[in-house]
Amino acid sequence: MEKPESKGLEWIDLNPDHGRWLRFCLFVGLILSFGSGCATYSDRMKAAQDQVRVGNYQAAVDDLNRFMGTPEGELPQKFDSDMALAVLERATLEQALSEFKPSARDFGVADQELQLLDIANDTAGTIGKYFFSDSSTKYKASPVEKLSLNGFNMMNYLALGEMTGASVEARRFTVMRNYLNEFDPGHPHAAFGSYLAGFTFAQQGDYGRAMRYYDEALEAGSLESLREPVARLSKLTSYRGKYIQKFLDSGPAPTSGKDQTSSLLVAVNIGRVPHKVPERMPIGAAIGIAGSYISGNPAVLGYSAFKVVVYPELIQPPSLYNKVEMTLDGQRARLDLTSDLGVEIRNEYEKLKPQIIGAALSRMIVRAAAAEGARQAGKQENSTVGWIAALATEATLVAMDKPDTRSWIFLPNRVYLYQTRVKPGTHTIEIKLGSSDGATLKHNVDIAPGGYAAVIVTAPR
Repeated sequence: MEKPESKGLEWIDLNPDHGRWLRFCLFVGLILSFGSGCATYSDRMKAAQDQVRVGNYQAAVDDLNRFMGTPEGELPQKFDSDMALAVLERATLEQALSEFKPSARDFGVADQELQLLDIANDTAGTIGKYFFSDSSTKYKASPVEKLSLNGFNMMNYLALGEMTGASVEARRFTVMRNYLNEFDPGHPHAAFGSYLAGFTFAQQGDYGRAMRYYDEALEAGSLESLREPVARLSKLTSYRGKYIQKFLDSGPAPTSGKDQTSSLLVAVNIGRVPHKVPERMPIGAAIGIAGSYISGNPAVLGYSAFKVVVYPELIQPPSLYNKVEMTLDGQRARLDLTSDLGVEIRNEYEKLKPQIIGAALSRMIVRAAAAEGARQAGKQENSTVGWIAALATEATLVAMDKPDTRSWIFLPNRVYLYQTRVKPGTHTIEIKLGSSDGATLKHNVDIAPGGYAAVIVTAPR
């Protein structure tokens, strides 16, 4: 075959077998490279996120139903890798629509179907690998997500007046909180759940247990709306715990009149926690973060054509509602910021980040080694063929190795709580979300003597 004139490039003579093999490598590499652009979970949730951003929660629920392939209000026939997480997202939006009964059902089903990401017992280093499962395995909820799930479902049952359901969620919350306390002692975890559990058991007359939960909640700081209930319960039980007595000594408690025999609870949940998106990081920076979590010889990465690591990073979505104000019967009432779940989610993630980056680098090392092997094999025939084979091999392996961006996207970022004793009868609560261009919500509640009412506002935007 006559060689054409060329400048700068060496003409490659390929026999038919070499040519077919090279074309096959390039074809597979290109196909899988295009496949690597398949939508991530966060991409597929974009339509629902856009609806939530403008406050159209029902349209977002409709999008989730289409995502799951379920008629309105029904559960998936089969729970594959993403279904339990989608049901969890729908439960959150149903609560935002004040549809507490279907929300309670969906939270309960999601709790049963979701596996726990066991970060406390990761002796085999499997946590980092999980984040590169290509989203093929069933989603595993982080401990903060599982803990929050029980807290938010407690709100549903309190809104419905179903104390048995609220008590069950309180006990499940305790199991997860104890787990987190063992993994990360000395820090409050989802204190809003402890606050709600204390309210739940106080309404049932289990004052000692109520005070134990209030003691847990006070680990997060001085919650002013607990002054009256803690002072009142301190006369009914001897339990004090680590924080109760200090709280009692720190200031006078407001007194309630003898005719104030009813209880009012208000929960306001706003914003959204950070969620995962694919992110790129230079190899050098990644090695500095991952440290001992890297397996294999990083030197082989010098042969890699890909000089960045792709991993799941947290980003903070914009928040329309950045503050909350409330009035009760025309009088201003102070809500307590009980939990900043966004901070807890990020702290949890940062503890895992070295393992996640280490897993990404370890898989890059495997890819680079395989590509170098292909290059050396192809080089025996022609150096250019070797490099093309190496690129095709590495592109193929990169396309098959994607970070898992699944997370509870619509989990509210901040939880505000308030409780007080009121006279039986009708009371008006007005809640202003955001600044001057925000929303004002009005609730009229009728409370029986010795009874309670729970007003739950969830606005994940």
